[in-house]
Amino acid sequence: MLSHEQIERYREDGYILVEKLLDDEIIAGLRHATDEFVDQSRTVAASDNVFDLDPSHTAVTPCLRRIKDPTLHHPAYDALMRSDALLDIIEALIGPSIRFDHAKLNFKPPGGGAAVEWHQDWAFYPHTNDDLLAIGVMLDDCSDENGPLLAMPGSHKGPVWDHHADGYFCGALDPAATDLDFNGARALTGPAGSVSIHHARTVHGSRENLSPSPRRLLLLCYAATDAWPLMGSHDHRTMDLDAFDAKILRGAATLAPRIVPTPIRIPLPRPRQEGSIYENQSPVEGRSFGEAATR
Repeated sequence: MLSHEQIERYREDGYILVEKLLDDEIIAGLRHATDEFVDQSRTVAASDNVFDLDPSHTAVTPCLRRIKDPTLHHPAYDALMRSDALLDIIEALIGPSIRFDHAKLNFKPPGGGAAVEWHQDWAFYPHTNDDLLAIGVMLDDCSDENGPLLAMPGSHKGPVWDHHADGYFCGALDPAATDLDFNGARALTGPAGSVSIHHARTVHGSRENLSPSPRRLLLLCYAATDAWPLMGSHDHRTMDLDAFDAKILRGAATLAPRIVPTPIRIPLPRPRQEGSIYENQSPVEGRSFGEAATR
């Protein structure tokens, strides 16, 4: 469980880090599952509904940017997503009724790996209230050099910044169009088995991996069950209530969303080059992430 100090720090900063929450056996199982997917990707020539391939990917030298929805594809990820070790932490932060939202496993191979520009998760999926968070599970030791998640303290209390380029949603904000001092960004680093937790409105990003060590980060995203998605977050024509309720891990289903006044921008029109966040952010000009994200 989290201490009172950790809970208050999350409320104040919009993120916390819990070192070595998960033991070596759990991490070894997650790494083994991840290695299996990397090996499977040798037979894949283009990104699909499981693999987001780096442009350098080949059958001989596989290189992934992301495994999409890993909890749907391997029991090791699914078991961790449902574990009390994580759900007890989430309950302390957003309450006893918890719905799983989605997952992804991001890769940054040694000496490379795609940067992720500054953004707020909330820009992608606004809800009726903002009791949403993401847990980042470190499968490798995460240092200043291998592309850690960088978070802006207190930014979850501010506005939802514009994440559009040329009138289309792109999933990245323009640092020059904000009043944020990115020199104040904090790197969330720790040994393998550590987890970061960040609020859906916290401004964050990550630079390239400049080290000889890999950085694999499993991101598990959750919401309070009474936080309902708004237009642009889901395709309401195909939204399945039974499937939506099946994601509830603690507490009961509800048809009464809790509505809290919260800054919102709808993520429409959809990106011109829609795909993962890497494709979505590709139209952004003048990013120069390394200069903007001083640790």
